[in-house]
Amino acid sequence: MSKTYKATAYLRLSYTGDHSAESDSVANQRRLIADFVAQRPEIQLVTERVDDGYSGILFDRPAFQEMMADIKNGAVNCVIVKDLSRLGREHIETSRYLRQIFPAFGVRFIAVTDHIDTEDEHTGDDLVLSVKSIINDAYCRDISIKTRTALEAKRRKGDYVGACPIYGYRRDEKNKNHLVPDEYAARVVQDIFRRRIDGASAARIADELNQLGVLSPLAYKISRGLPHSSGGYADHPDAKWSAVTVARILRDETYTGTLIQGRQTTHNYKLKNLLQKPPEEWVQIENAHEAIVTKRDFELAQKLSQLDTRAAPGGNSVYLFSGLLVCGSCGARMSRKTNTYKGQKYIYYRCPVGKRHGCDHPAMIREDVLTQCVLSCLQTHIKSVVSLEELLDDINEEHINHNLIEGYKAQIAENEAQLSQIITFKSSLYENFVNGILDKEEYKTLNRHYLVQAEQLREAVSLLRQKIEQALDNTGDRLKWAQQFREYQTMTGLDRRAVVALIQSIRVVSKNELKINYRFQDEYDRTLKMLVACKEAI
Repeated sequence: MSKTYKATAYLRLSYTGDHSAESDSVANQRRLIADFVAQRPEIQLVTERVDDGYSGILFDRPAFQEMMADIKNGAVNCVIVKDLSRLGREHIETSRYLRQIFPAFGVRFIAVTDHIDTEDEHTGDDLVLSVKSIINDAYCRDISIKTRTALEAKRRKGDYVGACPIYGYRRDEKNKNHLVPDEYAARVVQDIFRRRIDGASAARIADELNQLGVLSPLAYKISRGLPHSSGGYADHPDAKWSAVTVARILRDETYTGTLIQGRQTTHNYKLKNLLQKPPEEWVQIENAHEAIVTKRDFELAQKLSQLDTRAAPGGNSVYLFSGLLVCGSCGARMSRKTNTYKGQKYIYYRCPVGKRHGCDHPAMIREDVLTQCVLSCLQTHIKSVVSLEELLDDINEEHINHNLIEGYKAQIAENEAQLSQIITFKSSLYENFVNGILDKEEYKTLNRHYLVQAEQLREAVSLLRQKIEQALDNTGDRLKWAQQFREYQTMTGLDRRAVVALIQSIRVVSKNELKINYRFQDEYDRTLKMLVACKEAI
């Protein structure tokens, strides 16, 4: 009496909805296996396991694991697939199942179209299985290389190749590789940046969004049926807004229109553990899509993240000078204190170090005095910047550019002279080595040194030539930095946004002396120097 088999039909399709290869569709696999079993009365098909949308490289597929559970429980003793690649494409693991695991459980394996049957010694021998398994593995490797190359080319072109667009964007209906703002979510992102620049902490912003009933990124995407990843901006099981979620949004440069991709990779097509790539290997394409946040607001938010942004207990906003005040004597960050004298409350800043701990002249200043002094100094500096710009407007633009170009040309000539000298030195190295003046290690060291110097000089010359082209085309951003100061010309009081946008730091020397380091101070000094040079040349 012939042995009977209780069989499972195992069906696998690599990508859900991909019917480019109709012969591998789930329906076709099911029909082919059913026809095969119908002609073999000793085989009874008792179960069917389907992994639809799973790669054959890995074996942690859910239906495959269910099939293995059936085998271990004795529910089935025969596995039937359309072809060997449906079982798996990874050579070593596939061979382990065929030669060790299935035989250990007494399981018969059949691959219909490959004419493999482990019960038949002629069709199930090691050589046939090995050759077909190696071919399947090589196919996977080839597809992986082609896919990686194609994706990298798309990234370099500025195409979006991710599965789930970040919160605030969605795929363009006309071009799936292009991002467009999601109107509702984009407004939320803009409000997050606005509130941050106005002085609110990330935790306060998250609390306000939750109070207003604004759905978190994950909850919003789920509610709209949008592609989403649970490993994205959701860091709470209940999918509420949190400080971490807000901080991640504030750090994401994608909102400025810069598409950043290729941050992660894998060892190879067999290992799926993600590796973080260094920033210099990321693919960054500017102006790849419409910006939700201006670059200036994004940069301002990054500056704020570097400051001490603690709010008052129970308060909604950050202190006006938080993170900016330092003692003019020891450089320590100053502390904000409150004192009450005769029923009157006084707020002041003081050096936390003090004389007892090494500060020679610990600074102290009242908050109202500090505020008035900073406001007055800032107003004066803004007027200076605006006046400087107006003076430059009075000077012929062509004359200014002429002076700039002459300066660039002089530097190019200097760099090229140095480059010529280095080339001369480098050409004599080999002769000195042959004549025994230099040994092999000295020759290699000097040769590398000259190569590095030459490359640096060539890059500098290239950059200077670009600056000349900008000056000729009048496309330089010579005074774009002044725009930030012009926006505050009519300022009559201080707020957190103005303080952070215009001031780098404030050194309190005494209650009567401040040293304010303004943002763009280097640009201001260079412009002033250029103005003096232009006036002398006229």
